[in-house]
Amino acid sequence: MDTQLLAVVDFETTGVSPQKGARATEVAVVWVRGGEVVDRYDSLMYTGVVIPPFIEQLTGISNRLLETATPAATVMRELAERHPPCPMIAHNVGFDALFWREEMLKADCEAHANPERLCTVKLARKLYPQAPNCKLGTLAAFHELPSQGRAHRALADALTTAHLWMQMRLDIAHHLAGDLEGLPVTFELAQRLQALAFAQWPKAAGAYVKAFAKGPRLC
Repeated sequence: MDTQLLAVVDFETTGVSPQKGARATEVAVVWVRGGEVVDRYDSLMYTGVVIPPFIEQLTGISNRLLETATPAATVMRELAERHPPCPMIAHNVGFDALFWREEMLKADCEAHANPERLCTVKLARKLYPQAPNCKLGTLAAFHELPSQGRAHRALADALTTAHLWMQMRLDIAHHLAGDLEGLPVTFELAQRLQALAFAQWPKAAGAYVKAFAKGPRLC
C-alpha cells in the first residue's frame, strides 16, 4: 500500500514567470495519499502586483478582489506549517514549481522551496496518446472526471489534477500489471516513467520491482 503524502499544486498568477515580475494571485494545494484526497487548502494572495486585464478575464480574479486578500508570505507560511515537505504534482509542473519556489523563498520557507516534482502533462503524453490534447480540461473530459468548478481557479484545477493523478495510477497499474507484480504505483515510479518512452516502461517497472525487493521507498 502506498502511504506517501503528495501535494497537488495549482497557482493563478499575474504572468508567466517570476523572473519577469509575475507573482501569484491564488494558490491551492490538495494533499493525496494513495487514491484518496486527505486535505486541501486554497487562498487568494496579495502581493501588490497588478493583474493584467486578459488574466483578470481568464481567471475572474480582479485587482479589487485582491485588495483584502491575505499577504502572499502569510499564505506560504501557512502552507509550510500545514504538512512536512513532500513531493509536488502539478499539470505543467515547471510553471507551478517555479512560483512555489519563489513565493516560498520570499516567505523565508527555504526548506519547502524545492520539492521533488512530477508533471501530469508529461505523463499524459506517454499514457494517453489517443487523447485530443493534454490540456487539463481535455483530459478531465476524456476520463469523465468529476467537475470541480470553474477552470483557471486554483482549487478547481488542483482538485481536477488530483483526480487525474489518481486515474493515472490506476491506468499505469493496468498497463504494467505483469511487470509490477502487484506493487503499488508510487510517486517514485511515476516520476521515472514520465521521462521515458512508453515502450521503455516495462523495463523501468522491472527495475523498480528489483529495487523494491531490497526495501520499499514509499515515504
